[in-house]
Amino acid sequence: MSDYSGFAPYYDRFTQNVDYPTRARYFDAVIRRYAPSAKLVLDLACGTGSLTFELEKLGYDMIGSDGSWEMLSVAAAKRGAQKSKALLLCQEMRSLDLYGTVDAAVCALDSLNHILDEAELRETFGKVSLFSNPGACFVFDVNTPYKHREILGNNSFVYEDEGALCVWRNSYDPEGDTVDITLDFFEHEDEHGLYRRSTSEFSERAWPLEDLRAMLEESGFTVEAVFDEDSFSPLRPESQRAVFVALKK
Repeated sequence: MSDYSGFAPYYDRFTQNVDYPTRARYFDAVIRRYAPSAKLVLDLACGTGSLTFELEKLGYDMIGSDGSWEMLSVAAAKRGAQKSKALLLCQEMRSLDLYGTVDAAVCALDSLNHILDEAELRETFGKVSLFSNPGACFVFDVNTPYKHREILGNNSFVYEDEGALCVWRNSYDPEGDTVDITLDFFEHEDEHGLYRRSTSEFSERAWPLEDLRAMLEESGFTVEAVFDEDSFSPLRPESQRAVFVALKK
């Protein structure tokens, strides 16, 4: 299940803890290390475009693709306000269809965990490979099995913003290492104390890291490194995010 329509209007409000300029500088450092001549970059599953526009500020020509038109509508408004030249495409990851090839691709904030089916993930890697130049860098992060078990689990979280409330509820399935996520948003509507409620539901799967490595190799990539989140350090047993760096053969 995946429904991001109710999430899109609140996404930026409830992800203010994400430091996009810092994350963009990290991805830039990775790209510069492994594909120093990269110019045209794809932001796969770009959401509301925050990372896309930060990477553009660092000098890249950007393409942002996402399967949710609701998310992209927010990105388009930001694109106009920032006078960005980034190209925004409404495409599912497995249906990626660019006008040419790119020098690098990024996929951030566990977007690939939202793919639950192995065939679909293989298809996604194949599409990124198809539209990557030889030597292109593909860098993405994924939630680890540790995070699914120990952090997300069957837990619930509450986030509050001025005039709005988000209730995050998880249901963890250890057999498939999946988490079903329900987000309920309550926004203050009028002076009578009424709130408007909207809900988004989606799931995430924690893929074994060795499976990701094998699927990348089969899709025409060579895995150069797997780092701990936003670093060049090796993974730890308690790492919550793994960053893969792969090069197109």
